[in-house]
This record gives sequence, structure tokens and C-alpha cells, in this order.
Amino acid sequence: MIQQSDLPDTIAIFPLSGALLLPRSRLPLHIFEPRYLQMIEDCLKTPGRLIGMVQPNVVPGREGPGLQTIGCAGRITQFSETEDGRYMITLAGMSRFRVVKEVDGFAPYRRCDVSWDGFERDLGKDEQDCTFDRDTFLNKLSRYFDARNLSADWDTLQEADDELLINSLSMMLDLDSEDKQALLEAPSLSTRRETLLTLIEYTLRGGQEGEMMN
Repeated sequence: MIQQSDLPDTIAIFPLSGALLLPRSRLPLHIFEPRYLQMIEDCLKTPGRLIGMVQPNVVPGREGPGLQTIGCAGRITQFSETEDGRYMITLAGMSRFRVVKEVDGFAPYRRCDVSWDGFERDLGKDEQDCTFDRDTFLNKLSRYFDARNLSADWDTLQEADDELLINSLSMMLDLDSEDKQALLEAPSLSTRRETLLTLIEYTLRGGQEGEMMN
């Protein structure tokens, strides 16, 4: 098992709005911009093959997008190249991190010094949510899917482990970047589930305070 001391102090950063990676989850990515093609090639040469996924953040007075302070590093576990030179990769979520500072250099992509402190649990075993009322949650989720005209494999959702269910939905649902960031920063699985349920209920209310839609 990877220890926190094995993680590097500096990693490549991929700022992608709306894309959420969580520990012990997997995120497929389609890479086509030249600077990020170079990033993948460079990362594949490193022992950890780690890329930091971070939400962009608008900073007043800054030219270009800033970065949220917390992201999640993923290890490249699958890689393929298309005939026209694009890369298809899969990142396996390893651990969240806190951005310390950006690093100047000659790379065409962004790199940051990061701290892994406070995220020791991310490298451990799957989390359990002992207070999870699955029936109530799935009922709300069904109403959310109906409101968005979405379909789902409900047998698979019902059988999924707590962490797989909550993290997969957090990553897949069409939520604002700020909401994705809140889900990323949740200190525990139960907090993430409560945050996700609040966002689902907010959508069912039509984004307004008041009684939930029937």
C-alpha cells in the first residue's frame, strides 16, 4: 500500500472545470491539447504517474484562471493513443492534496508544490457510511433522474457499496464546479452523502427555497 511519505512534493496539475476525481475512484479522460499531451508523456516517465486534478478558480486581478486550494491526485492506470495522436487515459484517485504554490518552469502545463497533510484517510480502506438510509436516498435520486430525464441501472445502484455509490454519483452528476468542489472537500463519506443529497433536493425544488416538487 502506498504511504503518504511516498507521494511527491510537486505534481503536474490539470485544471478542468466540472471534472471531479475522488480517492479510490476512477476518472476516464480524453486528452488532445498539446500542453496536456506533453503532461501525460512526462508523467508516464515518473514512478508515481500522478496528475493533480484541480477545479479552476477565478481570482480577481489575475490573468488567467486561478486554482482551488484542494484537489485530488490520480495515478495513470490505463493509457491508449488514437490514430490522430490523442490520448485516452484513466486516472485512479489516490489522495487529495492542498496546493501550496505554483512552480515556475519550462513545462507548458502547470505544476504545483502540494501538501498531503490532513488527507491520510484517502490512502486507507474504503469508507463506510453507518447512518446511510439507502432507500430514502435512492427515492430522492429516482425523482432527480426523472426531473432530468435521465436513466439508470437501478439494480447496480442498489447493490453498489456505500462509497462506490456516493463517489460515483458525485463525479457523474451534472453539478456546478462549486458543488463539485464542496463534494471533494467533504471530510467524510457521510458528509459527502449529506452534501450530495442537499444538492439533489435543491434541484428538485427548482433551485429555489420552498417545498419540494412532487
